[in-house]
Amino acid sequence: MVRRYHALLLSVTCLSWIAAQPAAAETVTIGIGTQDTTSNTVTAGTIVRQLHLLEKYLPKDGKYANIKFEIEWQNFTSGPPVTNGMMANKLQFGMMGDYPLIVNGFTFENNPESKSRLIAVAAYSLAGSGNGIVVHKDSPYYELSDLKGKLVSVPFGSAAHGMVLKALQDGGYPADFFQLVSQTPEVGSTNLQEKKIDAHADFVPFAELLPFRGFARKIFDGVQTNLPTFHGVVVRTDFAEKYPEVVVAYIKAVIAANQWLRQDPKAAAEKIQEWTGINKEVVYIFLGPGGNMTTDPTIKPALVDAATTDVKVLQSLGRMKEFDPKKWVDDSYIRKAYAELKLDYDKDLASTANYEVSGEDKFCNKPITEPRKAGEVWVDGEGITAFSSAACTLGAYADLKAKGKKINVAYVFDTARGIKLFADQAFFAAANGEIAPFLLKKDAEAYAAKIGGKVMGLDDAVKLAVTGGKT
Repeated sequence: MVRRYHALLLSVTCLSWIAAQPAAAETVTIGIGTQDTTSNTVTAGTIVRQLHLLEKYLPKDGKYANIKFEIEWQNFTSGPPVTNGMMANKLQFGMMGDYPLIVNGFTFENNPESKSRLIAVAAYSLAGSGNGIVVHKDSPYYELSDLKGKLVSVPFGSAAHGMVLKALQDGGYPADFFQLVSQTPEVGSTNLQEKKIDAHADFVPFAELLPFRGFARKIFDGVQTNLPTFHGVVVRTDFAEKYPEVVVAYIKAVIAANQWLRQDPKAAAEKIQEWTGINKEVVYIFLGPGGNMTTDPTIKPALVDAATTDVKVLQSLGRMKEFDPKKWVDDSYIRKAYAELKLDYDKDLASTANYEVSGEDKFCNKPITEPRKAGEVWVDGEGITAFSSAACTLGAYADLKAKGKKINVAYVFDTARGIKLFADQAFFAAANGEIAPFLLKKDAEAYAAKIGGKVMGLDDAVKLAVTGGKT
């Protein structure tokens, strides 16, 4: 009897001890599909990961007190594999360009387990810049029409693929105008360098990266489609509805990444190069002041309208059935993130301003009043200096070189389209002291004819700037 009493007492004691222990922590895995080398997505992926910003904002109390988060970052070179990972429920978040995003949303429409929703934008260009077509630097081709019957590669299913389809439609060209084949950025870049293809179309940053690396020349930019482009973030709805606070935390991390980028864009570009392998000068042309992409997480109506146009492009080619981007967008999470951070979402939503080149031009001794006519010179080991005009930029460029400075790169802005260019890749129309940079040779030729001038490359334009316009 005594033994039985002690056994019962021991059982009760054990049960009391077990009941007193905290519940075992539940582990929630957060799978995030990134594109590290796609500069447009770094504020939604690379920076968030490297600075551990998501960990900073993840909920830790209430229903999350006994939850342990495991963040699994998976890197891809294009959007379609991200969608595959999300469909397999190995990824809960994914980031990609506009056309792949739309295909992502459409693909999930028939998924009984979950849908996907666009919850934030990573970066955008209302002008449509970012995607582009490049040829070998020695190529005789200078515009899209020159590629008739030629071999052109593009990553199928990418934002650049969508740009090519739109460009063909806009030009009234048939689908077989050129021979279009699917190649990844890595394969297309190698084949272009080895002259195995005539042209390569790609998304950010490759249409700038390949010319910067010295073997390519851009002949078509997405701005020529006159359609905004963007990269954004999608989430599985089954995850978002179960853990809405996690989605809000993720968007807070994206907002923090944007702020970090803009606080010191040069240092940010250098870190992004370290993390991704993309040259800092290329990162800066997209994400620095006056860059060709605007980092802003708000989901602007103009971008949703552009997505609607993208759907029509895909439908006309038999690549998609009915899909309504307006029903696919869910801004509830980003609005909550803004509210909790005490930020004004509607104010940012209404703004389409980028942060711009600014300051005092110490070479020409004047303030920078027209940012999209300005320029910048990046001196190795010293920093980036801004100038008020293309002529002042080139004059300063010559002066710095004469002083023995090593120049990493000089930037100017396209006179017709307002996009940022590498000065050594630009065509300059010059006459009577005016030096106007252009991306496209035909634009420079048209402007030169208008002002009674001539077209030249960087070296001759620099000489002209030094002489004050006297040839």
